Amino acid sequence: MRHGEPQLAKGGWIAPMQMGQWIDLYNQSLIKEGDIPLECPVAALSASTIVASTAPRACSSARALGDLPFTQEAIFTEAELPFALWKAPWLPPQAWAVIFRLLWLCGYARGSDSLTLTRQRARAAAERLVALAAKGPVLLVGHGIMNRLIGKELQALGWLARNRQGSRYWSMGVYEL
Repeated sequence: MRHGEPQLAKGGWIAPMQMGQWIDLYNQSLIKEGDIPLECPVAALSASTIVASTAPRACSSARALGDLPFTQEAIFTEAELPFALWKAPWLPPQAWAVIFRLLWLCGYARGSDSLTLTRQRARAAAERLVALAAKGPVLLVGHGIMNRLIGKELQALGWLARNRQGSRYWSMGVYEL
């Protein structure tokens, strides 16, 4: 089990109906400091504005980048993960997360916003980043799926993606107009 990942059952397997609780616990988790790629704090130092989602793990990530001021905005929170009320089968929560994310991409949204609504939020988030970028470079501390959706919207607005790098938990994409 990685730091910050909640566990609800012995052996780490849960029923689909427990995913709602697992998601809530995950959303309240903090990051494990350390192992931050050097380019991330360097990018934070060069940003005029740092903005993070309101999720505790995004805020703890922003704090881990250094003693720099940042604001929190809910528009940047991760695309919600749906879940189901089934009692079986039992699988590791990471497996359920993949299954439910795939179902979400196919239109299943119980307990979450739909893909359509999330794409609309991503468009608004991209527009917010563009507005912030009028003052200089912006660093967004956000989340995987939402960051990808925001990136697509930035590209649709004419921004070019370059220099994508990083690890699973610490990745960075640079967009330029």
